[in-house]
Amino acid sequence: MTMQHFDLIIIGAGLSGIGSACHIAREYPNKTLAILERRDNMGGTWDLFRYPGIRSDSDMASFGYNFKPWYSDQVLAKGGDIRNYVAETAREFNLHDKVHFGLHITSADWSSEDQRWTVTATHEKSGETRQFTCSFLLNCAGYYNFDQGYRPTFDGEENFKGEIVHPQFWPEALDYSGKKVVVIGSGATAITVVPAMAEKAGHVTMLQRSPSYIMAMPDTDKISMVLNKFLPKKLVFKMARKRNILFQRGLYLACERWPETMRKVMVGHMRRQVGPNVDMRHFSPAYNPWEQRLCAAPDGDFFKTLRSGKADIVTDHIDHFSETGIVLKSGQTLDADIIVTATGLDVQLMGGLELQLDGKNVDMPNKMTYKGIMMQDVPNYAWIFGYTNAPWTLKCDIGGRYICRLFKRMDQRGATVVRPVDRVGHETGTGMLDQFAPGYIARAKDRMPRQGRDGPWKVTMHYGKDKKMLVEDPVDDGVLEFEQPQAANTSHSRPLEATA
Repeated sequence: MTMQHFDLIIIGAGLSGIGSACHIAREYPNKTLAILERRDNMGGTWDLFRYPGIRSDSDMASFGYNFKPWYSDQVLAKGGDIRNYVAETAREFNLHDKVHFGLHITSADWSSEDQRWTVTATHEKSGETRQFTCSFLLNCAGYYNFDQGYRPTFDGEENFKGEIVHPQFWPEALDYSGKKVVVIGSGATAITVVPAMAEKAGHVTMLQRSPSYIMAMPDTDKISMVLNKFLPKKLVFKMARKRNILFQRGLYLACERWPETMRKVMVGHMRRQVGPNVDMRHFSPAYNPWEQRLCAAPDGDFFKTLRSGKADIVTDHIDHFSETGIVLKSGQTLDADIIVTATGLDVQLMGGLELQLDGKNVDMPNKMTYKGIMMQDVPNYAWIFGYTNAPWTLKCDIGGRYICRLFKRMDQRGATVVRPVDRVGHETGTGMLDQFAPGYIARAKDRMPRQGRDGPWKVTMHYGKDKKMLVEDPVDDGVLEFEQPQAANTSHSRPLEATA
């Protein structure tokens, strides 16, 4: 089997993969680069999800790339527009021809002797096995399973005579005009689907076990619209980006510092939005704001739909499915023609990639993450994992810039291998997202890498601190271990450790 070799392989052609590739291609135009993508199109999440109303839940001034301004008066963007934005960016940076589509990557094995990764993939249409080698591997495959969403089994669901749909696999031809729809869930997907479906459905009921915090936010940036009349568009974009990042961070910190006060503020906000005739039991979460991600309702569309009577909320537990709908623990029955199971994601880090060092599996849940971008003891490997409390793409931007700085430092030292090493015992056994409480994260704690007690081993989820650490602080910090080419085959090179 003939294997192609590249200086760098990036896994994933979504927002993170293309964004990182842009930084690297611009700084290192002579490096050979390949992007391996499982799907047949770019866009990742935004190519996969096609349910009604699919959109960003962060403003596009900060969710879009810093180097490619999103010039639009609209704050939140539709899924198709984001998908086109990713593809357009790739074309501008001459990346489209570097993408290998339709490849399901199954393993990556590092050879200490050859100082390179061997990446094995299956071409899904042909079933052909393909292999590539690279000097550095950057994983931008996201954090959830593209093959399946989280879908609990409900008692009696086989008796239901209507259609059951998971938003991750929305049927293109699904006709819900005039039909009774029940949406199970209360997260961002449900908050998006309910008002979108209510435009054509006969009636939509959102069935939740527990409420979420929902924030109505303007869907047009009126400040930037005014400033655009007097100032250059690029300057207005920079101002909007900075303003929105600071607002998001301020809101998060306020919720962390004054949880009870902010809880009252958020519940009061929802009370004003939904009107006086709704039982606030449906809008009183059991957790504090930002223990789970806030849901966004552009121009309060979710609340407007409830006020119009086109949709309602029921807070209860499912007892079983019947032929005609859902029977609740309270005894109430919800009639339905279509049931949408907006029950969440199945977390799968790094695209389910199985990493090996010299043929031995890496025990990822017992490895610490370094600066939130590299893995303890794993050489020439990085991954992009965005923010849970801010736009995901902010981490992609500074992560890509850090990789460029890392390559520069390796060149300066004449090194071909770099890996982070914990020399003083920072392990705590704490998962990298233990402070974040949504169900899809809680279900995956045993699959998450660890974080250390301080320094570059601690996950901050703080854009300002991360930006300083990744973009400004010295790369060579005493934690990274660099290795020259001739060290690979000597007895003095430190053996790789595949397990903790």
